[in-house]
Amino acid sequence: MIDPKWLRNNPDLVRRSQEARGESVEIVDELLAADEARRSGIAAYESLRAEQKELGKSVARAQGDQKAELLVRTKQLAADVKVAQAASDAAGARFDELMAQVGNIVLDGVPRGGEDEGTVIETVGTPRDFAAEGFEPRDHLEIGELLGAIDMERGTKISGSRFYVLTGVGAQLEFALLNLAMAKADEWGFTQMIPPALVKPSAMAGTGFLGQAAQDVYHLPDDDLYLVGTSEVALAAYHSDEILEADTLPRQYAAFSPCFRREAGSHGRDTRGIFRVHWFDKVEMFVHCRPEDAEEWHQKLLAFEKEFITALEIPFQVLDVASGDLGLSAARKYDCYAWLPTQQRYREITSTSNCTQFQARRLGIRYRTDNGTEPVATLNGTLSAMTRMIIMLLENHQQADGSVRVPEALRPYLGGREILTVAA
Repeated sequence: MIDPKWLRNNPDLVRRSQEARGESVEIVDELLAADEARRSGIAAYESLRAEQKELGKSVARAQGDQKAELLVRTKQLAADVKVAQAASDAAGARFDELMAQVGNIVLDGVPRGGEDEGTVIETVGTPRDFAAEGFEPRDHLEIGELLGAIDMERGTKISGSRFYVLTGVGAQLEFALLNLAMAKADEWGFTQMIPPALVKPSAMAGTGFLGQAAQDVYHLPDDDLYLVGTSEVALAAYHSDEILEADTLPRQYAAFSPCFRREAGSHGRDTRGIFRVHWFDKVEMFVHCRPEDAEEWHQKLLAFEKEFITALEIPFQVLDVASGDLGLSAARKYDCYAWLPTQQRYREITSTSNCTQFQARRLGIRYRTDNGTEPVATLNGTLSAMTRMIIMLLENHQQADGSVRVPEALRPYLGGREILTVAA
C-alpha cells in the first residue's frame, strides 16, 4: 500500500496517479475522510482508556458514597470505551478497505494511456525474411507436433482446454531453458530458489494479487490457499514481517516454479497452441533493496532480461508500459516483446516491475536504518516464461524441412545438439 503520510501530505500526487491509472480519483477524498475518522477514533478510544485507568486508581482509594459514585461512572465509562473501540475498529477497517484499492504511485516519466499506449524504447535484432528464404513459416504448434514436442490433444484430455503436455524434445527444451536461466542468474549474483506454489491469503494480498487481479487467481477454499500466478508472490512474502539489516541488502533471488492463471477475460484469444495457457513454468527474478536503489535495480533487471533473450537470438522490442496497464503494485514496468513470425508482430514474453515500497509496506518487510526502520523496495522480473520462450525458439529458428536450429547458448544444455529434427 502507499504511505498514509503521502496521502495526507500529497493528496494531489495520489489523485494524479489514480487518474494516470484510469482509476477512481474520488477515492482519495474518501480515504482522507476515512483516515481522519480512523485517527479521531483512535484518539477518542485512547483518551477514554486513559480516563478508565485513572478512575480505577481512584476507586481503589475511595470509600462510601464517593466510591459508589465512582463505580457508577466506571460502569458508564466501560460502556463508552466499548463503543469507542468499535467505532475506531470500524473506521480502521474502512480505511484499510479503501487503501487496498489504491495502486502504487506511478513514477514520473511513465507513458500515460491504456493497454495499447506504451512506448517502444528499443528494438533489438531483425526479424528473418522467410519469403527470401523460399518458404512460409509454420506456427509453433505445427512445428511442435512435427518434432514430437507438444501434445495439446492429450493435455486437453487430461485437464481441459488451455492445457498441454511437453513431450520428448519439448520437455528437453524447457529443461535447457531452465538450466541456462539458472546459470545466468547465478552469474548475476542471484540465489536460486524453489518456493511453494501454494500460498496463504496474506501473501497473495500483500503482493497485490487479490484486488484487480483476483479473478485470474485459483483458490482452494477448503485449505484457504492460493495457487500462484508467479513466484513473485512467494519471493515477496519470503521476508514478510522481518527486519533486514541494511548491509545485507540487496537480497537477490531467482525462483523456478509452476504458475497458474485462469486467463479470465481471454475467451477466444490465443486459443491455438501454448501461448495463453492455464499453467506454465517460469524462472522469476526478485530483489529486496534500499528504496533509493530501486530505479537502478529496475534497469539491471531489464538488462538481464535483454541479455537472456539476445542469447537465444530472438528479435525483440522493449516497451515502457503505459500507466493504465500497470498492475496494482507496479510504479513502472518494462515489457519485452519478441517477434512472432506467423503473426507478423511482437508479443510479450517478459516483464519487470519496480514496486517501490508498496508490497513491502503491506507485507511488513523493513530494514534497519540510523533513524529506525523503514520498508524495503521490491522489484521483480521474468527471466524465462517457458511456454512463450519455446514458442519463440520454434518459430524464429525453424528450417524449411520443419527442423529447428538450436541457438548456441542452449546447445550445452541439449547435449551439444545444433538441430532439433522432425520426429520419425
